[in-house]
Amino acid sequence: MSAMIWDSQKTESDSNVHVVYQGPVLQSRTRYYLRVRVWDQQNVKSAWSETAYWETALLTPEEWQAKWITAPPGKLQAADEPCDYIRTEFQIPENAVAARVYATSLGMYRLYVNGVPADDTLFAPGWTSYNKRLQYQTYDVTSLLTAGDNAIGCILGNGWYKGYLAWEGQKDHFGQTCAMLIQIHVTLSDGTEHIIVSDKDWRISSGPLLMSELYHGETYDARRELDGWSSPGFVDQKWEQAAVTNSQCVLVAQENEPTRIIETIKPVAVITTPRGEVVLDMGQNMVGWIRFTVQAEPETVITLEHAEVLDREGNFYTGNLRSAKQTITYICRGGGEESFEPYLSFQGFRYVKVTGIPQHELLAHFTGCVIHTDLEETGRFSCSDELLNQLQHNIVWGQKGNFLDVPTDCPQRDERLGWTGDAQVFIRTAAFNMNVVPFFEKWLKDLAADQEADGRVPHVIPDVPAAGYGSSAWGDAAVICPWTLYQCYGDIRVLDAQYPSMKAWVEYIRGQGENEYLWNTGFHFGDWLGLDAKENSYVGATPKELIATAFYAYSTELLAKAGAVIGKVEEAKEYEALHEKIVQAFRAEFVTPTGRVASPTQTAYALALMFDLLEEKDRQRTAKMLADHIEENGIHLTTGFVGTPYLCLVLSHFGYTDLAYQLVLQKEYPSWLYSVIQGATTIWEHWDGIKQDGSFWSDDMNSYNHYAYGAIGDWLYRVAGGIELLEPGYKKIRIQPQIGDHLTWVDSSFDSVYGKIRSAWRRDEDGTLTMHVEVPSNTTAELILPTTQQDSIVEGGMPAAQALGVYGVESIPEVQKLILGSGSYHFAYAFAGN
Repeated sequence: MSAMIWDSQKTESDSNVHVVYQGPVLQSRTRYYLRVRVWDQQNVKSAWSETAYWETALLTPEEWQAKWITAPPGKLQAADEPCDYIRTEFQIPENAVAARVYATSLGMYRLYVNGVPADDTLFAPGWTSYNKRLQYQTYDVTSLLTAGDNAIGCILGNGWYKGYLAWEGQKDHFGQTCAMLIQIHVTLSDGTEHIIVSDKDWRISSGPLLMSELYHGETYDARRELDGWSSPGFVDQKWEQAAVTNSQCVLVAQENEPTRIIETIKPVAVITTPRGEVVLDMGQNMVGWIRFTVQAEPETVITLEHAEVLDREGNFYTGNLRSAKQTITYICRGGGEESFEPYLSFQGFRYVKVTGIPQHELLAHFTGCVIHTDLEETGRFSCSDELLNQLQHNIVWGQKGNFLDVPTDCPQRDERLGWTGDAQVFIRTAAFNMNVVPFFEKWLKDLAADQEADGRVPHVIPDVPAAGYGSSAWGDAAVICPWTLYQCYGDIRVLDAQYPSMKAWVEYIRGQGENEYLWNTGFHFGDWLGLDAKENSYVGATPKELIATAFYAYSTELLAKAGAVIGKVEEAKEYEALHEKIVQAFRAEFVTPTGRVASPTQTAYALALMFDLLEEKDRQRTAKMLADHIEENGIHLTTGFVGTPYLCLVLSHFGYTDLAYQLVLQKEYPSWLYSVIQGATTIWEHWDGIKQDGSFWSDDMNSYNHYAYGAIGDWLYRVAGGIELLEPGYKKIRIQPQIGDHLTWVDSSFDSVYGKIRSAWRRDEDGTLTMHVEVPSNTTAELILPTTQQDSIVEGGMPAAQALGVYGVESIPEVQKLILGSGSYHFAYAFAGN
């Protein structure tokens, strides 16, 4: 029985989340067990929880005894850079009781112990700002080792570290040589340890994986397979001795959830195209790879090419991939059934062109493996409109495909980078759909690490210098993302960690304008892909300096709030004053003396209203101008990446929810549902990625899995579903669905840090409105119901005011406000409509 090292004692507090450990200093490589109990308002205590645990890794650099190893300098490198196979053997005594492997690489690796994968995770060590922060992984391999002879091996490839990244064949962004670091700790029953480390005695060779690149796919020659190479007893005399090298990388234990195969899907059809191509249709634009089993003659070459769409004639189309090949080449060994799936690459695709295999074998022997960061799904939204349900499906699948260790813009072409602008516009929607805390906290640490000394933020994180630095709405991810995480999950630590980065960004902006209150210089993406752009331009009509100054104001406001939360009171006051001056400068520069936004675009109106940049007296009129603009365009938007996320939120805030519904349910181009009607299963980069005649917007920049416009999911949850936070972490909740004539029911729920929140409403044919509401433990909610008839509201068959858990009912203009404690409720009343 282990000794107790810390007891928090009974603590009087209303907080049951983010309770920070305050005991003695923790020891490295130690498993700690915990359990909790709580007391309610009546001082009744619960039973003890089930015992849980966490385990520390290597807490100090000095604990690393292993050496970095790499291929010897004289190793012949083919043009396609075959992957390295690395191995060693070791013995352990019979009294071993536990074993851990700590491993990382410069490159991407897959670890094996005694012939089997160390675990089910993929793409280790993940993508960080490698030269500043490099993650290492911990593997519990106790069950994989045996007394006596054992072996460990890894496959090492280029990955993000030195593989192709960005455009024009660029590679070797972080280094020119792959390397591996492995340390094994075997704990014996007497408490002593047996340690095995990577060093010059390990062996290295090439093998069947002749090429592996994230953009281009893999080439695997099964004839070169090294049977038993990661098992004991393998003869490796012909392998070369590993070379010892050095690395100055700062090692950090794994921070993000790992990447895994999350689900598998079978093809829905085999298509023969007009050109005679044999193509698998997976039925879903997905990210991952194809697993297949074949039986063929030796030297049979099987190729799998991956694409997102077919062209208008129905032929296989890869033009939008640009230079990315996305091709798997497999050379059969022969002599029986053989199976393959890629090792160190992934593809973005719905369609797979297959050569080398009889067509009749494809459906039975091919499986799609869906791969992304293993994030818990926390949100659900469904409604009475099936097209809108498909849109929600597309939003979620866009998040799946692009949340692969970092938030990428797209998963298929020669890009796949962590664009900051895309991340910040989508993060609130992302936080509804999945628990994104460790995912974004890790990425934000890399943002801070890659931030320039003057505060500039790269356009992509981790930084790829070819992408550039310092655009408004993109660099503002430094401030918006941490604040959003704090709001959605209530953990102050993200603000503590990111505050220096947040401040540095605002101070960078402060030094850019011709005066410190405007941002009217430098490069900006503007309202990227706005539909009001001039011919042959990617940039919408809203002036870039208006957008830049608006985001300057917004980031400064959030920085001031963050400072107040973490106790930097004086700095918070300074930034509050700066914010006020920026707002005044915005009005002087971009608003007429009569209170009109000088640039009459949907994005300009939306930003001015969303960020509270107008005087109170001018806001409602500006909202009407926005609504009029949309109606004059036939209920169509003209916004791009910057304006679109805020458009419907602003409309609903100012009383135009009916118009917002019309906009969301619009089926004609441009609209969210246009792509759905065209058969999309993920969100498109362009509103007209496929035109009505079946032609394409372009080859140059036309992703069909690009989540930014999926930010409308935020509106679906918060307005149509009505789930809104009033205090960080949803400690206090507002449930106020905007019920109109466009939908007959909505069912939305969100698993907050406190528990499940649900808001489900239905309008029955007899005029009755029913609402199912769930409020989690240790929270309160205000439920806003659109009726003037308080006495007509019943819950569980009794007047709502008398129902258990309802602490008050208040009549305010046109609505009733009910204060709810935790619990599950069923309300019903006669609904007259809006």
